[in-house]
Amino acid sequence: MNKRIVITLLITVMLTNPAFSETWRDELPHATLVGQGEFRWLFFDIYSAKLWSAQVPFDVNKPFALELTYHRQITSEEFVKSSMDEIQRIFGTTYSSEKLQQWKKELSNVFPEVQAGDQLIGVYLPDRGGVFFDKNKRIAEINNPQLAKAFFAIWLDSRSRDKQLRNLLLGETK
Repeated sequence: MNKRIVITLLITVMLTNPAFSETWRDELPHATLVGQGEFRWLFFDIYSAKLWSAQVPFDVNKPFALELTYHRQITSEEFVKSSMDEIQRIFGTTYSSEKLQQWKKELSNVFPEVQAGDQLIGVYLPDRGGVFFDKNKRIAEINNPQLAKAFFAIWLDSRSRDKQLRNLLLGETK
C-alpha cells in the first residue's frame, strides 16, 4: 500500500473515531447555544453555565454539551460529593447503594480540581455516555450511558435544585 493511502486512512480513522476528538466541538460541530445562566449559592457566584445542542428544539435524549465556567476553586472531592448528593436527591432510591458507590468512583476519575476561570464542558452522548473537556483538550470519558444521563439530570431534570438556572439553560422564560 502506498504511503499516501496509509496516511489518508490514518487521518480518516482519527477524524471519525470518537477517541480522537480533541475539543467538544469535534463531538458536536453544529451545536448552537440553547441557553445560559449563573449558579449562585448563598452569596457566592459558583459558575456560569451554557447549554449547547444541534437539536432545535432541544431534546435531552440527543447529544448536547453543558459548559461550566467556574468563578471559584472547587476540589475534585467537593465536585464529586455534590454531584452524587444531587443524583441521590433527584433519583431517590432508584439506584442501589452499590451502583452509587461505583458511580462515585467513576466520577472521581473524571473531575479535576477547578480554579476560578477554569472551564469544564461535558458532552452527553446517549449511546456512549459522556465525554469531558477543559478549555483546550479532552480530559476524560464516562462509558456509562446511565451514569451520564443521571449526571446531566443535575442541571436538566425537572427536579433540578436550581429551577431558574434549568429554565435559563433550556431557553425558557418561566
